[in-house]
Amino acid sequence: MEKQEQPVIELQDAVVTFKRNQESITALDHVSLTIEQGEIYGIIGYSGAGKSTLIRVINHLQVPTSGKVIVNGQALEELDSHQFQKARKKIGMIFQHFNLMNSRTVLNNVEFPLLGEKLSKAERREKALGLLKLVELEELAGAFPDQLSGGQKQRVAIARALANNPDILVSDEATSALDPKTTLSILKLLQRLNQQLGLTIVLITHEIQVIQTICHRVAVMEAGEIIEQGKVAEVFMRPKKQLTREFIDTSINVQEALKRIRQSNSQDLYVLKFIGDTTNQAVVTEMAQKFQVAANILFANVDQFDNLTVGVMILNLSGEVSAGVDYLRQQGVDVEVIKKEVRS
Repeated sequence: MEKQEQPVIELQDAVVTFKRNQESITALDHVSLTIEQGEIYGIIGYSGAGKSTLIRVINHLQVPTSGKVIVNGQALEELDSHQFQKARKKIGMIFQHFNLMNSRTVLNNVEFPLLGEKLSKAERREKALGLLKLVELEELAGAFPDQLSGGQKQRVAIARALANNPDILVSDEATSALDPKTTLSILKLLQRLNQQLGLTIVLITHEIQVIQTICHRVAVMEAGEIIEQGKVAEVFMRPKKQLTREFIDTSINVQEALKRIRQSNSQDLYVLKFIGDTTNQAVVTEMAQKFQVAANILFANVDQFDNLTVGVMILNLSGEVSAGVDYLRQQGVDVEVIKKEVRS
């Protein structure tokens, strides 16, 4: 039997509590998760959900009140100070507001984490220039941060985070201060680094588009707990919790579409969700032909989740509807029936 590789990050029943005005506040409530080597793992939730506390626990900027944090096979709380500093260097961090030093050039900012290493000035410079080339910014090595756009500043921050050759890169809301086009370019850069360097990336965000663009797996957080986790496409196509549904709605606009349709349509509505291969099949047309069902398409949208195509349709159906719906479900289509509104 093949031995399974150990997860690169593992949290075992992690709890973080704070004292505030004599009251105990639970910021992290018995959180357990595993993150595998080389995956892009997204953690999503609204403000106050516990996302940033979770990140601080992973790199032990926040020591958990109880539970274990294991990174690269090492329980961080069991390490001596030398071992701990060595382990933490393998975790790179990038932040929402870049945290660059304005008095230093772009090159100097990237060199900064290397100042304590046994490298000559020429070696530091060569490594920093190589990292700037990796993030496609080598031509701005002599510029200062206040001369850069937001996207360029974040690229410098990413290059700096890679200076110590980390195994793990943690992004704490690193795209939330950027416009959509720049956000996409930074996400594509992270995706390339993941593939090119084999980096494990942990993304903290409140934006569903970040998760669906590059993440392989996701955890949904609420009130310090992970309420759902798994492969991105599976979690977002078959959500179990209301919060997860809310995030999905912001991406594919189903609830907004239903609200708009209801203003002029009081019949039963059928919400169809397609995933993977079923999006390429003419299952609605086949169903209509086989069972003499008239299908009126009121809304349709196709999106990508972890390179998996996901489609949504809202229909009115008439005719042999029951047999038609059974057929759709047999073809792997998720069908939700929303009963007609009774108007007084």
